[in-house]
Amino acid sequence: MLPQEIIRRKRDGEALSDAEIAEFVAGITSGAVSQGQAAAFAMAVFFNGMAREEAVALTRAMRDSGETLSWDDVDGAVVDKHSTGGVGDNVSLMLAPIVAACGAYVPMISGRGLGHTGGTLDKMDSIPGYRSQPDTALFRRTVKEAGCAIIGQTGELAPADKRLYAIRDVTATVESIPLITASILSKKLAAGLQALVLDVKSGNGAFMKKPRDAAALARSLVEVANGAGLRTSALISDMNEPLASAAGNALEVVNAVDFLTGRARDRRLETVTLALAAEMIKAGGLAGSRRAAGQMARDALETGRAAEVFGRMVALLGGPADFVENCRTYLPEAPVIVPVLAGRDGFVTAISSRDIGLAVVALGGGRTNPDDLIDPAVGLSGLLPVGAQTRRGEPLAMVHAKNASDAEAAAEAVRAAYRIGEAKPTAVDPVLRRIGAE
Repeated sequence: MLPQEIIRRKRDGEALSDAEIAEFVAGITSGAVSQGQAAAFAMAVFFNGMAREEAVALTRAMRDSGETLSWDDVDGAVVDKHSTGGVGDNVSLMLAPIVAACGAYVPMISGRGLGHTGGTLDKMDSIPGYRSQPDTALFRRTVKEAGCAIIGQTGELAPADKRLYAIRDVTATVESIPLITASILSKKLAAGLQALVLDVKSGNGAFMKKPRDAAALARSLVEVANGAGLRTSALISDMNEPLASAAGNALEVVNAVDFLTGRARDRRLETVTLALAAEMIKAGGLAGSRRAAGQMARDALETGRAAEVFGRMVALLGGPADFVENCRTYLPEAPVIVPVLAGRDGFVTAISSRDIGLAVVALGGGRTNPDDLIDPAVGLSGLLPVGAQTRRGEPLAMVHAKNASDAEAAAEAVRAAYRIGEAKPTAVDPVLRRIGAE
């Protein structure tokens, strides 16, 4: 069938057959389907959705568009995590080495930034020499020797998703539940995992702003993944403020190294990271309960074993051997750093996380077109969390920019994203609920 006929059928709200979906995905892979046709298909799915059977077929077709990995030669659980995207969400950088330090293998295939959210792959690309898209042999060697590897999609793994992912980013079709489900799970199924844990964000900085929409996405992911034979659970976490106190690629790497070494840990970031670690360790059969798994994760962090794993992973993938000890020496720094000053005394009562993310994109830390180059040095640091006390003329955050005019614009955007009131708000647990079998 012609691609335009498949698009027409979905545009008109009809259900597509497995064969039609497989044919269209094959065309995305080969180039027979144009970028415009792929964008039109994504928009048709965005407005008309997909039945569960269609979502499963799309996931499998995208998985089968490239090679699939097998980890039969490793002695241990093979587990991974995926986040639906947030602002200041650098959890993967700490989570993978924590779980690996507890005895699991974590082949973490990550993506680039989408819309206003940062991408794990973009963060890793800020490390000099780090090969974020290695060949399969180096990927496998790193996972075996370090216990984890954080990489991007290779040309061999789910190539159809790689192309469609970039198109969704710039066509306002990111939030479609079937497309998100197929994108995430096609990569994870191709990676040969035994268990998967999902971090589904909800709030003003998430693609799913309403808790009910986040729950719907989590259920879709869990049901499709388990239906495909991959043991999966999900945590829904709060994204009504940036998760880390940094937003921007190199700045979030520094934040992650500080977390791993104990130099500094943002409270909400620590809660979410350790909750996901416990879920992964339990799913991998390394602990009998999530409580015991959580203690294992805490021990791996506090003893420094997780930091050692991270350093070994970076070195094996081409980065500096002493990166953990000297990360600030290696990471790029922006030439202009200015404070964002509070306009009044009080407490931070709310933050528009999406606007914080867009400020980073405007600085050059994200993309407006698929082929845009990212400036790894720009972004925001020292972001005050909700509940923090403010004083007039003191910093809400620090802007890292390539020039003074960009810094000024970002400072105005950040200031507008913060709400300051007289009363300190009640703290919210960042882990909202869990979805999945016990």
